[in-house]
Amino acid sequence: VALIIPSNYHKIRDVEKNHISWIEPELAERQDIRPLRIGILNIMPLGKQYEFNLLHPLGLSPLQIEPIWIRLKTHSYKTWDIDHLNNHYLSWEDANEKQFLDGLIITGAPVEHLDFEEVNYWKELVFIINQARKICANTLGLCWAGFALAYLEGVNKKVFDKKLFGVYSLKSLVPGHPLMGTQDDEFICPQSRFAGLPDLEMEKAQKEGKLNLLAHGDKVGYTIFETTDQKQLIHLGHPEYTVHRILSEIN
Repeated sequence: VALIIPSNYHKIRDVEKNHISWIEPELAERQDIRPLRIGILNIMPLGKQYEFNLLHPLGLSPLQIEPIWIRLKTHSYKTWDIDHLNNHYLSWEDANEKQFLDGLIITGAPVEHLDFEEVNYWKELVFIINQARKICANTLGLCWAGFALAYLEGVNKKVFDKKLFGVYSLKSLVPGHPLMGTQDDEFICPQSRFAGLPDLEMEKAQKEGKLNLLAHGDKVGYTIFETTDQKQLIHLGHPEYTVHRILSEIN
């Protein structure tokens, strides 16, 4: 019941301050427990600072989780600490070389204004998404990555003139669903995006058997949904955002 992270990880104090259990990789190897290897394809700007937003919810799991940070070969990472990137991030191939990942999380990226094919790492990302569908139990796409997964299922984003930002109410549409069963009928979630998915197109995709719609907000549209094979989960919001992250985007 712990995160597996090195003792010199730059956010180790935040992990401990939030009472998240952790152990070093060397100790994990001596234990007779196979952790879940969760790949995190981080394409957020200032990605080093963003990492804890994902480690926090993962650390609350009752399971032992080993986060595997993944980088793209075709992304420039202009706002990143390059030493941190080189020391802690693996290519997709290296992350799966000895053992396949159990799951994959793909983060958002501030590229909603671009057509998907205009994003310089689009082809590599599509390759990873397709590979993950074969070898991982599930893939979670957050914000822009969620738009990318929806696009591959035939629903394209609509770009907004003004950023949708704030904490908005959502309604659970399938209370008995394995993912939504523990969620309140109404709940709130941070949103920070310049695009959305038209309700009518989403409802059409559900009727055509492409998507299962799981949560909707009057002001934000369909925000949580999945592919019908339940291999890909999409969340257009930012459930991982901490209070500090929300405040930093306001400022």
